[in-house]
Amino acid sequence: MLSKVAERIYWTARYLERVENTARLVAVYTNLLLDLPKGVNLGWYNLVRLSCLEDSFMERYKVQDERNVVKFLLADEKNPVSVVSSLNMLRENLRTTRDVVPVETWELINELSIFVSENSTKAQSRGQRHDCLEGIIRGCQRINGLLYGTMTHDEAWDFLRLGRNLERADMTTRLLDAGCAAILQTESHDGAVNARQIIWGNVLRSVGGEQSYRRKLRSAVQGSDVARYLLEDPQFPRTIRHCLAAIADSAAKLPRCEPVTKAIKDFQGKVFKNVDYDNLGEPMREYLNEVQVELGQLHAVFVRQWFNY
Repeated sequence: MLSKVAERIYWTARYLERVENTARLVAVYTNLLLDLPKGVNLGWYNLVRLSCLEDSFMERYKVQDERNVVKFLLADEKNPVSVVSSLNMLRENLRTTRDVVPVETWELINELSIFVSENSTKAQSRGQRHDCLEGIIRGCQRINGLLYGTMTHDEAWDFLRLGRNLERADMTTRLLDAGCAAILQTESHDGAVNARQIIWGNVLRSVGGEQSYRRKLRSAVQGSDVARYLLEDPQFPRTIRHCLAAIADSAAKLPRCEPVTKAIKDFQGKVFKNVDYDNLGEPMREYLNEVQVELGQLHAVFVRQWFNY
């Protein structure tokens, strides 16, 4: 396989996963608005900080309110990680590699792009946002289902799987970080105890993990348990441990993989050491930021080993 093709397939998976998880990130705060007690003021600008795009946001928006943040994350073509921008990059990467994925993939991605272009502006209104976000998530799941069920599990599949799981791990840390940020904002409120359970329940639902969490732990939702579950559970497909295991499995099947598998093994050996699950404030946010940096370094290893053509 040509390095150019491998890289485009890898980024196809990353952009597809980014589209879905950006929609999930906005859904977390939207659902919290309905569930949290009155008087709790969520800072929507936290979602911009999670994406490390404060400068880009402030160049074009003067007010850090819900409407502007939702527009920035979903419909702003000048934001490189917005849903619209990610879909544009997804289509461009797939356009030149259509011969290595199922033929229906191109059609489904175009359908999703049309849906987003027609509905992303409506999502700025809270009343119409749910249908838009659900449509984006379901569209991404249809594409992933098609790829999983009908794509030959060859080298192209392994590069696709690498990109999907690296991006998924990164976005899981950001969803957890969104929960931590919301917790910090509610600490001074009278109903802080109830708010914590609401927040962590929404974080679980945002990744589709509430049912599996309850089956595994058989207990009420608690922040420390949720954080441990989304980081360390080996079976749920959106946890950091599961994503790293999937990355390691695919990397080991690819040529010249020795430096990559070593980097993954080193990361797996240290990533869960010294995690303080009893403090889900700033210490946990700093830890999640460190994990994001490590994932970025893992991506750099992929680039050096496979994509430097």
